[in-house]
Amino acid sequence: MTIVRHDTKARMSRAVIHNGIAYLCGQVAGPEARHGDITEQTESMLARVDALLAEIGSDREHLLTATIYLKDGSDFAAMNAVWDAWVPTGHAPARTCVCAPMPADELRVEITVTATVVTGGDSPY
Repeated sequence: MTIVRHDTKARMSRAVIHNGIAYLCGQVAGPEARHGDITEQTESMLARVDALLAEIGSDREHLLTATIYLKDGSDFAAMNAVWDAWVPTGHAPARTCVCAPMPADELRVEITVTATVVTGGDSPY
């Protein structure tokens, strides 16, 4: 039973991979979008998901689950507009969306995802 931890710090790893499944840490908007509206924050957050998936040898077509945390439920429709454009047709993961406090006042959305790691290619996992 091998567990691979990606970019591990004292508090957490950015991803943990076990049996070909990657568990990503929560992703929020990058510094450039942290004070933006829900659309900007969601676009930035999902770009960060894309980047982390690429680092570990996966992509959005291999998502299994997603949990989205919204600071304010009134952002649901605008967040979904970005989400729906981002998820590849036919590859929607099982998803949950809940309202929750954010770790910083300016943040409006956070996501955690699990995905399969693509076998072959350049992935070390």
